[in-house]
Amino acid sequence: MATKKGSSGAASSKTGSRSGTSTSRRTSSRARKQSDPTLGLSKDRLLKLYRDMLLIRRFEEKAGQLYGMGLIGGFCHLYIGQEAVVVGMKAVTNDDDPVVASYRCHGHMLASGMEARGVMAELTGRRNGYSKGKGGSMHMFSVEKAFYGGHGIVGAQVPVGTGVAFAIKYNGEDKVCPTYLGDGAINQGQVYESFNMASLWKLPVLYVIENNKYGMGTSVERASATTELYMRGQAYDIPGEQVDGMHVLSVIEASQRAVDHVRSGKGPYILEMLTYRYRGHSMSDPAKYRSKEEVQKMRQEKDPLLRLRDVMENHADVTEDELKQIDREIKDIVSDAAEFAQNSPEPDSSELYTDVTLPV
Repeated sequence: MATKKGSSGAASSKTGSRSGTSTSRRTSSRARKQSDPTLGLSKDRLLKLYRDMLLIRRFEEKAGQLYGMGLIGGFCHLYIGQEAVVVGMKAVTNDDDPVVASYRCHGHMLASGMEARGVMAELTGRRNGYSKGKGGSMHMFSVEKAFYGGHGIVGAQVPVGTGVAFAIKYNGEDKVCPTYLGDGAINQGQVYESFNMASLWKLPVLYVIENNKYGMGTSVERASATTELYMRGQAYDIPGEQVDGMHVLSVIEASQRAVDHVRSGKGPYILEMLTYRYRGHSMSDPAKYRSKEEVQKMRQEKDPLLRLRDVMENHADVTEDELKQIDREIKDIVSDAAEFAQNSPEPDSSELYTDVTLPV
């Protein structure tokens, strides 16, 4: 699944690390940007990127509707606006590369190839969900798709992903473990313990910081003494890069560099994806800490679907009819998933104590 390197037509990345990024790389990146805004990807590849992002967008919109109808209980953190990050990353990793995510993980599941039916059934607490209806929004798992959570504790997934990477190296496997965290989790102590071990043992882990500007309801400027989060690995000799996470082609370009670094045995890498969530932190969050104008500006100027669509229409001969056909297909998939979930049975009471470890 290697992807040709190039540029996306978005802002160039910032880099800080032991290796750094040379002026020549930045210059050549700008040159590629002017000559090939598509990264050299085929029309079919571009359409697949669009389809994958649209599936996440429409799925999350439907999940928000079902939550409002009382069909989804507990917490529900939507991924709307951040679709380019996980879709771009999956475009340059292999199907068997394990993924570890935080609680905002529905998009990661779908990008990993988990079925929309199973994800929606789990959200609604039904027996046919990926965790048999007992995990809900934040705690899904699929060995088949190499998806190892969904973790509800802020920052707790980082040592898990580091441990998975340790297992990869111990077993001599050719894999990379993308481990996702947010700008709120980056200040947790366990994150830096993980950084230290990963660098010390040159573990094949790629830390992906999804900086959506707000940790719960607090802006990153108020929560972090230094806001260039990609540089947080410098004390541990981990290279890092800041990326336009609202443009899937920028994500692909930077992710390919990072994956190549990690897979070659050079140790961990940090990507700070500058992204934005359109909805509140969770469904219970009215998001009054930011203005409607701010959200609208991001939707109009940075929306990942619109930006890829612009590239495809102007540089890949993609037509309006082709995009409409994809939209119809995605709507059918999401509607089917919602219907399947609502018609699935709830877990039997006998399942209450299965699949858990009880204290001795």
